[in-house]
Amino acid sequence: MLVVTTPTVEGKTVAQYLGVVTGEAIVGANIFRDILANLRDIVGGRSAAYEEKLRNAKQIALREMVEEATARGGNAVLSVSLDYEFINMRGIGGMLMVSAAGTAVKYEEGTLPEATPVASA
Repeated sequence: MLVVTTPTVEGKTVAQYLGVVTGEAIVGANIFRDILANLRDIVGGRSAAYEEKLRNAKQIALREMVEEATARGGNAVLSVSLDYEFINMRGIGGMLMVSAAGTAVKYEEGTLPEATPVASA
């Protein structure tokens, strides 16, 4: 499955637009507990523990989006965007949310370039 942030792929012809596809991932994040437990990870303002959580959530969101595009008969997703949010749970931590959205399309046979696969679980 080809997944790109651009609205078109040069030299390729879209046979059918299949609509908006999305994927979401939400992971728990208790900032106070996690920061204290992973203080050693924070170097120069970065936390390896949170970066790993974000990477995993991004892969889940992209995988769900690709699964929806495949179910609709698509072979590519165009105009992909990613959104990252922190949902504050007032005193008990919060949730990290990553959402992916794009337009599922079906390219004419034989016109797709080689794609880099989205990681699977």
